[in-house]
Amino acid sequence: MSYDVVALVLLGALLHAVWNALVKSGSDKQLDSAMVALGAGLIGLAFLPLVPLPAPAALPFLIASAFLQFAYFQLVGASYKAGDIGLVYPVMRGSAPLIVAATSSTVLGEHLTAGAALGIATICAGVLTLAFEARKGGGRAILLALANAAVIATYTFVDGVGARLSGNAISYTLWMALLPPVLLFTYAFARRGRRVVVAHVRGHWKRGLIGGFGSIASYGLALYAMTKAPVATVAALRETSILFAIVISVVFLKERASPWRFAAAGLIAAGALVLKLG
Repeated sequence: MSYDVVALVLLGALLHAVWNALVKSGSDKQLDSAMVALGAGLIGLAFLPLVPLPAPAALPFLIASAFLQFAYFQLVGASYKAGDIGLVYPVMRGSAPLIVAATSSTVLGEHLTAGAALGIATICAGVLTLAFEARKGGGRAILLALANAAVIATYTFVDGVGARLSGNAISYTLWMALLPPVLLFTYAFARRGRRVVVAHVRGHWKRGLIGGFGSIASYGLALYAMTKAPVATVAALRETSILFAIVISVVFLKERASPWRFAAAGLIAAGALVLKLG
């Protein structure tokens, strides 16, 4: 993996940590998750005229991805409602690349080098180490996070292939962002009622736009990287977002920085280095 691709993935990791922190700090996790998807969709719509249409072969992947993203955002909101970010984020993000790495040879026919496999394992170990410092939410939060890890792994494969077939990863990302907010807000209107949803959007639309930009930019950078490097490698390197999440939690959210966080940070940094060298 070249240095420029690594840099893009790391930038995407930072943006990912930022928008997750916005959802966690919000007053309504489910609606804030939907608003992030809406913000991403609006940004995608604005830039569509500047990119070519995806190749027709990518259409089934775009449709499948929309429903997977719907499930993802629903589980993000439910997970952060059930447990704190110190438990949910590490389990959710740390388990996904393990699933991708374990199945990429079967699904995509991609075979990792021993160094890349070691880097993936080290990063995942570092991310999962953070789960030891936070137990709030218990079993339900862990189950929700693990369920979302499976969803993340699935859409990683779907979008990794779809971006390659589309002929343009940016175009694929922008089109991919359009349908999930439609599904999410249709569900929200049916379950919560129009008045509640509209009032929340009016009061927190800036959060949605900022989070939406972070979401679509983060994933777009990852999908572009997946056209240049193995999907499993990119998926693992994205998990360095936890390092940025630690900084955000300590500096901005004033959360306690336990020894587990520092140990995890060291493992993640070491894993990223091994991944680059491998």
